[in-house]
Amino acid sequence: MDTLNALARRIRALPPSCGPVRLVAVDGHAGSGKTTFANRLAAALGGAPVLHTDDFATHEELFAWAGRLRGQVLEPLARGGTARYAAYDWVARRFADEVRELRPAPVILIEGVGSGRRALRPYLALLLWMELPADAAWARGERRDGPDLSDFWEGWRRAEWAHFADDPSLPYADARVRQVRRTPEPSKAPKPPEEPAGSEGTEGPESPEGRMVPARQEAYEVLEGRVVDR
Repeated sequence: MDTLNALARRIRALPPSCGPVRLVAVDGHAGSGKTTFANRLAAALGGAPVLHTDDFATHEELFAWAGRLRGQVLEPLARGGTARYAAYDWVARRFADEVRELRPAPVILIEGVGSGRRALRPYLALLLWMELPADAAWARGERRDGPDLSDFWEGWRRAEWAHFADDPSLPYADARVRQVRRTPEPSKAPKPPEEPAGSEGTEGPESPEGRMVPARQEAYEVLEGRVVDR
């Protein structure tokens, strides 16, 4: 959490980049952990809004959404106004009828593949890149989504590869975020009494010594980036 808090302090110290807003992009390959990281960073920022590029992409336009996002969200925010947009429903395959509102805030995060693209970079205070190779990220995403979406992933891989070949984000990233897993030390408390026969325990798995085996927790390292100037 110290890494997230330090990054949050760094972001708060930046000048606004989109009207009164410090707009921070979290980019990276599909399956690289962008959404999880963005949500945790938002919490470290005291509940900053998180905007998802998936709300603007469609089945037919996996990456041709920049104009829609810029016109409906970034330009209103840059004027100090409230953004209004309808999110795409990936099940119904159409934009929802409900109109969402996004008011200016000190920090707004935008996460998704291509959130650091050239059309959006002029509005960004900071561009973060999730450091996980494409093949590893895609494999993780496919495991997450299951075999029913294998055809979608086949098309997605081609589309993402073509997008980053034409409009790379990584060379312009201000920092790279590497996900690491850290397991805290097990509790030194003595083993609790055994449950009566037939009762349902609520505890997790135990180590051979009778102590709780803690779940693996995600942590992050932030590495400086920026190969070229924006």
